[in-house]
Amino acid sequence: MWLYYFNFLKLKEFEISEMTVIKQEDLITSVADALQYISYYHPVDFINAVNTAYEKEESKPAKDAMAQILINSRMCAEGHRPICQDTGIVTVFIKLGMDVKWEAKLSVNEMINEGVRRAYNHPDNKLRASIMADPAGTRKNTGDNTPAVIHTEIVKGSTIDVQIAAKGGGSEAKSKFVMLNPSDDIIDWVVKTVPTMGAGWCPPGMLGIGIGGTAEKAMILAKSALMEPIDIHKLKERGAKTTIEKLRLEIYEQVNALGIGAQGLGGLTTVLDVKIKDYPTHAANKPVAMIPNCAATRHAHFLLDGAGPAFQKTPNLDEWPKIAWDVGPSAKRINLDTITPDQIKNWKTGETLLLSGKMLTGRDVAHRRIQEIIKKGEPMPNGVNFKNRFIYYVGPVDPVGNEVVGPAGPTTATRMDKFTELMLSKTGLIGMIGKAERGPATIDAIKKYKAVYLMAVGGAAYLVSKAITHAEVIAFPELGMEAIHEFEVKDMPVTVAVDSNGNAVHKDGPKKWQKIIQQTS
Repeated sequence: MWLYYFNFLKLKEFEISEMTVIKQEDLITSVADALQYISYYHPVDFINAVNTAYEKEESKPAKDAMAQILINSRMCAEGHRPICQDTGIVTVFIKLGMDVKWEAKLSVNEMINEGVRRAYNHPDNKLRASIMADPAGTRKNTGDNTPAVIHTEIVKGSTIDVQIAAKGGGSEAKSKFVMLNPSDDIIDWVVKTVPTMGAGWCPPGMLGIGIGGTAEKAMILAKSALMEPIDIHKLKERGAKTTIEKLRLEIYEQVNALGIGAQGLGGLTTVLDVKIKDYPTHAANKPVAMIPNCAATRHAHFLLDGAGPAFQKTPNLDEWPKIAWDVGPSAKRINLDTITPDQIKNWKTGETLLLSGKMLTGRDVAHRRIQEIIKKGEPMPNGVNFKNRFIYYVGPVDPVGNEVVGPAGPTTATRMDKFTELMLSKTGLIGMIGKAERGPATIDAIKKYKAVYLMAVGGAAYLVSKAITHAEVIAFPELGMEAIHEFEVKDMPVTVAVDSNGNAVHKDGPKKWQKIIQQTS
């Protein structure tokens, strides 16, 4: 009896010793490494897909936009600085093996958030903190981009599988959900819905689609689908074998036939891939979610098996195309320090401008502050004078080393539409710079006040920052990246998106290219 009990204990001791032990620091370090890595390295499959689209693109504005995205990507990979100023909200899908043993004092969520904290405060590559606590109230920045959004699944096995992404706010804002009837057509809904998303999600990118389950399950499926690599061209070559594969190909073809194009400027490629996941659902329901990924697609995968932290493998930069982009002889050089309302009347949509001189910056919160100041009849803060000036919608990354400013690409201009009439009528502002389209009322206001709206390329933040020669905060410093800065720029490239007569490239470009695609298909 005692011998049996002794052997039983030895067997259990052996089983315990063979169990995978994951140390707290292993998960923290792996998360931090992955987030730093994806801040400056695009997935190679994404780069190849954008380059393929760039090479076949016939629309000059769209081709120029993709050139900037590719050049920016190489610069970020070489300089280890963020692809986009919006360094995202961290999303994690973690599969925990049931046989894993932890050597940790923190919970799994706490370990992941500590990894996020370390990554976003890395002294050599500080990332922008964008997460707001009390979202329905004070909206106070947490300061370190925590907490992450974490989806945990307990699975068989003795490893930890982690997929991690940094999801930009512009593309996340365009997420869509519908509860279709079982007889409704999914493709019809997608093709009808994508144009309503505008260009704020920074195409070309991917569409993640979740079908089935319940409302929240469909959304999670759509987000999870975006973690997969781009492989639509392989699927086209071998042909569809399943319902989901047929849907992917049909949606891919029909969305690209819309002619929306890179940055919404009109062109041949709007989506690089369509990824779909499904799940059984109730007989009365057909839930469908659609979430786009932008031109700053950022995700990574790692596995912990007890052998220590997992580090991402440095890619071969030879796989990045060497794109030479020239604005061409038709580009106009503009001095922002001497610009007058009469000068901007001659600008036409689609024209490339190279801006030099001083501009102010401002996002949602700064605009709301200005609105309150105007309503109270109070003077503007010292240094804030919009008379005959331009405002750039941007929330830059903090500088490191000798940088004047960190990556400083445009934010979605549509969010400032509610303030545009006020700004143009009360401040003397004559121009705005951002990304994506403007709404009808804003276009009417631009026409009424003979102002202009210029578009910088979303997904080219590091490239844009190199045109900024001086930057300082001049108002609302407590707002962090939302503060008003004054930038001095040299040859900053932009496209005239809405001219003083109310012509809008985001309306005219897609219409033109949709017609061209229909005629040639």
